[in-house]
Amino acid sequence: MALPAEVRIEQVAREDLVMFVNACFSCTGQREFYGDARGQSVSIEFLHQYILGNYRRLYRRTLAAGINHFNQAQIILNLLAAGSPVDPAERGEEGALIAAALRRLPSQRAFRVLESLRSRHVNNRRSRAIVREYLAGRSNLSFDAVKYRSKLRAAVVHGHVKLEGELGPFLFKGWKKRVFTQPLFESFRRAHFAQEALYELPYTVAEGLAQKHGVPRDVFLQRIEPRLTQAERLRLQESAAREGGVEPAVDLSRAPLTKLALYVLSLKAEARASRREELHAALEGSAARVLARAKPALGKVAAVLDRSYSTSGSLQKRRRPLAVALATHYLLSSAAREYRAFWTGEPVEDPLTVSARGQTDLATPLLDALEWGAELVVIVSDGYDNDPPGAVAELTRVFRERLDRSRRTALVHVNPVFDAEEYAPRSFGAAVATVGVRDAEDVPTVLGFARFAEGTASLAELERYLSGRVDSWLKPQVREGVDEVEA
Repeated sequence: MALPAEVRIEQVAREDLVMFVNACFSCTGQREFYGDARGQSVSIEFLHQYILGNYRRLYRRTLAAGINHFNQAQIILNLLAAGSPVDPAERGEEGALIAAALRRLPSQRAFRVLESLRSRHVNNRRSRAIVREYLAGRSNLSFDAVKYRSKLRAAVVHGHVKLEGELGPFLFKGWKKRVFTQPLFESFRRAHFAQEALYELPYTVAEGLAQKHGVPRDVFLQRIEPRLTQAERLRLQESAAREGGVEPAVDLSRAPLTKLALYVLSLKAEARASRREELHAALEGSAARVLARAKPALGKVAAVLDRSYSTSGSLQKRRRPLAVALATHYLLSSAAREYRAFWTGEPVEDPLTVSARGQTDLATPLLDALEWGAELVVIVSDGYDNDPPGAVAELTRVFRERLDRSRRTALVHVNPVFDAEEYAPRSFGAAVATVGVRDAEDVPTVLGFARFAEGTASLAELERYLSGRVDSWLKPQVREGVDEVEA
């Protein structure tokens, strides 16, 4: 019997939006193990344009759903390019969401958005206002002028922004030929002629000038170390572990969970073994900080974790799928009342020793997890089940139809890889809800979203969910008395 037209339209809309939100959690437009960057970019751009054209209100509200920064930036650009809604209430909500999302983006990505407005020839009144208000709210525009000089200059010109003090001369008027009273501007000028001034600049700026001066890499890193940010220290630790070289001191107790897992996996086996207690404590502490922000109430949980060769990722996303699996293990072990991990391949005695190798046999650990009697089974995998192919889909279908018709056991597939051909993270079939992530920190959010991916919730429930996310996202800005855009 055919469904009524209204029901079918609602079902299509819900499926479209669930697919889009999932894509916005996982896709970053970068190469994956099984897919190139071009295919990723084409697929995600098509999805953005399709959802914007058909569901604009829900498209903008996706900004508040916890999606990754890459897709937040794309939504901001697309909304500004599309012009303002006619309805005042719609226009007000959209402007507030754009401003809040831009403010929350990492500085380098936010400035890239402003620069992209120029390259895409988006210069309407609203986009110019957004640029002016964002720059007016920055806490240290002089620092931004040094670190993001070309991007800030493009944004200033395109947004018709008036600059005060020495900002204008520094950005536009032959800064090499004059002396500045602003200390950072003067250090930047002198660094082009004197090596000593390099070490008064941000690392990313000083790095290029150090190469120009021919400063040996180890000498430069040793002297610039006091100016390194926490993220820069961790990134340099990863590259040093992989390639050798100077390792700057880093406080692992402050590192984000997935980045910390990436760092651990970059270490050689001997280093992981010798530093096991330190690394284990750092991962547990980082997981606890994530759960302090939003801790789901979890009972008896089993994690089926993929460590096959495809989790080694790509050159752009080196070992990221495996890092998400390792980080999710620590997150779930801290959140659950009772927890067990089931890895693919040989038994894993110590998760810190895992590496990406072998075929993807997820059916065997999934059977073990179901036999253990978990209330929730979380599968962390890129979705390529090939040993044998399709085993998980058939196993979960039979489990649902024969053994668990009342759905006492929840099955959730957490996928950190976007499949460009499917326009979504690759799934294991209708019996398992698939949700996309970029980082393990997304897991508490996507577990709440899984019921929509499973197909048991209506479009109205999805709309209420997104509306609630918008309210909670914007309220802190009002409570703290923050302007429409701040640093």
